[in-house]
Amino acid sequence: MEIMPAIDIRGGRCVRLVQGDYDRETIFADDPAGIARRWADAGAERLHVVDLDGAREGSPLNVASVERILAAVDVPIQVGGGLRELKSIQRYLEAGVERAVLGTAAVKDRELLASALAGFPGRITVGVDARDGIVVTEGWRDTSGIRAPDLVRQLADLGVPRVIYTDTLRDGTLTEPNFAALEALLSDLRLSGLDLQITYSGGVSTLDHLRRLAATGAKGVIVGRALYTGDIDLAEALAAIRGPTGSG
Repeated sequence: MEIMPAIDIRGGRCVRLVQGDYDRETIFADDPAGIARRWADAGAERLHVVDLDGAREGSPLNVASVERILAAVDVPIQVGGGLRELKSIQRYLEAGVERAVLGTAAVKDRELLASALAGFPGRITVGVDARDGIVVTEGWRDTSGIRAPDLVRQLADLGVPRVIYTDTLRDGTLTEPNFAALEALLSDLRLSGLDLQITYSGGVSTLDHLRRLAATGAKGVIVGRALYTGDIDLAEALAAIRGPTGSG
């Protein structure tokens, strides 16, 4: 299972929110590129970068910060937040971003999703953000009415190769992951015979959480606040998950 450090950018700074609430922000660094170097030096093999301003406003607003991260590290990065036009997706991918993460657009604009999948095969990931099992969009402010498992099945049928499943009520809380929801989602995919990789995000705060997530069969996990507070040491976590209980 792959461990991806999260770098959330708002106003050009590295921050963390609680449950996606923009009024509950903690600033951890003024230089996201410096944070990227820190996680790369600790052994991260991929970084998860989110433009929080872009997610809220509907178009990328921290492009310069993303470009500085690309210049600062050699590890692959995936970027989401406000990617609701093909030209925005293309700009990032041509700049060197490995994967573009679509959220709201994947729910509300299937034509764009289809175009992105066709135009950039293997480089599109979809973020499925759920509150009480229901998908939320527009920077987590709007409720779609779509159940997360239903959306994931639809995405698999469309040819989406990977999904980031986030429990928004756990995100930034340092509580624990929603293991029940994740395991139900993975079980549903297996029973449906659908080939789609799931990365989990939300509430991860201990090494035991990481070991339990690896045991579910999830392909990846995104860790945010716990890395910044020191609850999880990235190098230690990578070593633990690369061991016998977490290999793969």
